Amino acid sequence: MSTYQWLIVGICTFLNALDGYDVLAISFTSNQVSEEFSLSGTALGLVMSAALLGMAIGPLTLGPVADRIGRRNMTIIALIVNICGLFLSATATSATELGIWRIVTGLGIGGILVGTNVICAEYASRKRRGLVISIYTAGYGIGAALRGSVMVSLIATSGWRSVFILGGCLATLSLVLVLLLVPGSPSYLYNRRPENAVKKLTLIARRLGHTEPVDLNATTAEQENKADDSGVLALFNRRNRRVTFVVWATFFIVMFGFYFVNSWTPRLMNESGLTDTLSMIVTVGLTLGGAIGSVAFGLFTSRWSTRSVLMSFSVLAAILMAVFIFTAQWIVLVIVVGVLVGMFSNGCIAGLYVLTPQSYSSSLRSTGVGWGIGIGRFGAIIAPTATGAMLDGGWSPQAIYVFVGVVLLLAAVVLLGMRGVDVEANRKPEIREGAAV
Repeated sequence: MSTYQWLIVGICTFLNALDGYDVLAISFTSNQVSEEFSLSGTALGLVMSAALLGMAIGPLTLGPVADRIGRRNMTIIALIVNICGLFLSATATSATELGIWRIVTGLGIGGILVGTNVICAEYASRKRRGLVISIYTAGYGIGAALRGSVMVSLIATSGWRSVFILGGCLATLSLVLVLLLVPGSPSYLYNRRPENAVKKLTLIARRLGHTEPVDLNATTAEQENKADDSGVLALFNRRNRRVTFVVWATFFIVMFGFYFVNSWTPRLMNESGLTDTLSMIVTVGLTLGGAIGSVAFGLFTSRWSTRSVLMSFSVLAAILMAVFIFTAQWIVLVIVVGVLVGMFSNGCIAGLYVLTPQSYSSSLRSTGVGWGIGIGRFGAIIAPTATGAMLDGGWSPQAIYVFVGVVLLLAAVVLLGMRGVDVEANRKPEIREGAAV
């Protein structure tokens, strides 16, 4: 891969870090928000789930749009929405206002993920695609861990609103980077052929080190075999329906567990006897482990199939989730186990981000990824709200973590229905997109 390809991957990774920052922002500010607005556990869960609702609606509606208007254009629009939501969250004077602006923020994040996941996959070489998507996914954990460390001191000195102001500034920087450095999606330009498509493809090819002229009149095997792969209904045709149902179910389960542990760990660790500061440190360990797990997943896929590695990660995440809360009385041990929980749970997210784009044709890629992420976000929405209700209902933190561990175990069972799909996807003919395949 060329330096330019790695630059695109780096920017997409930075954009994915906005998701990690946003989830950690509401997690770290939850105690202060709850105190200021006098919220019950259920009410706090609803506020925490508000952005996740936007993150669910965003991919479902914007994925098909991205396939029509281009992934770069979608990313730019989504960043603008995200910036508005973050800055307005800092002005909230009630839980209702905060919830509304969190939904707007989530819509932006959902659109960003739909665009950047596909762009990252298309600009990665075939050989390094698994590793590249894993690095992209690691942006969530890296961004959350680094910025989480900043949040701890920021909240202490400037209050919870400053966290959202910083997020808006980082999103603005991201918008500038995309406008200046990120090109359009090659598959979009090739398949949709907007105005000046040849000129844009030629410029991309030259940046990638290719001098051959771009020929839009060439008919490829993928165009002949996948011509009917467009629109949401194509997710359910004979070729795609099995992939779609497995991807949706796995996204839902994995994101349920992932967003539970990232959203509620500070509060539940506090309930188990840790101080606010120690609870936040444990959560930073989770996100740091997530970054490690994402990259580790990519390395494992160079030797084993994506599905097999994903199943193994989900089983280990389930076991560690169930024992995590029981280590709260031993500071060093709870941090170590927290890192491992983050490693394997975020590795599952990385696996889904690798598996999903390669399982659909290029004309359906953003739609497939968008709907997978969108369905998964409903699991993410239910997790914080259900946790708040369970707390109000008298569940102990230990019982809640064990329950989530059992839920995560179901992901491995569901993935049995995808045997051979990841192998088949790698054997399908693809359009040459500069050095993007």
